[in-house]
Amino acid sequence: MTTSPIQAAIIPVTPLQQNCTLLWCTKTMRGAFVDPGGDLPKLRAAVAKTGVTIEKILITHGHIDHCGEAGVLAEELGVPIEGPHEADRFWIARLDEDGRNYGIRGVPFEPNRWLDEGDTVTVGDLTLAVRHCPGHTPGHVIFHHAGAKLALVGDVLFQGSIGRTDFPLGNHQDLLDSIVTKLWPLGDDTVFIPGHGQPSDFGTERRQNMFVSDRALAA
Repeated sequence: MTTSPIQAAIIPVTPLQQNCTLLWCTKTMRGAFVDPGGDLPKLRAAVAKTGVTIEKILITHGHIDHCGEAGVLAEELGVPIEGPHEADRFWIARLDEDGRNYGIRGVPFEPNRWLDEGDTVTVGDLTLAVRHCPGHTPGHVIFHHAGAKLALVGDVLFQGSIGRTDFPLGNHQDLLDSIVTKLWPLGDDTVFIPGHGQPSDFGTERRQNMFVSDRALAA
């Protein structure tokens, strides 16, 4: 039996139950946290349990439940932060203010690398493609591993739903366009890990999602 080159463990964090993902390369056992918004003791425990060596932090977008404590964790581990797109600088700059409003710790940070459409990120021997998917926030990005048919989509798409666009700088049409032009071409058999809730696959959402199914969009 062939071992998958990539493994992912979902760790819900913060009172908003945001899906932080511990992603790692099974060949090298080197990994990354995607969207470590908080609850750092839970994240440390996950690393200890899996034996993964964290080499970087990846961020899909600048909302506090996704990156409120990313800078703190990066400094603690001595690793860089990659992402999101620089259009989310607005959100990262206000993490402390949003933290007070939500009762979640938020510490502004400067990513070591802003990401854009067509970029790639590496985790161990893995290479993931970056897609810029604005709408929920202007700088939202998603990460895609073609070989494993796996995408980490943050708050762009959920099982049966889509991301909110009523926050500052959100745009509903941009979000729909991102889903149709950036996610659907990755293939119906691509499984995605959303920022909240259970994983699904693009084919199921194209058939059943009341917001972005083929039937809903054709109406």
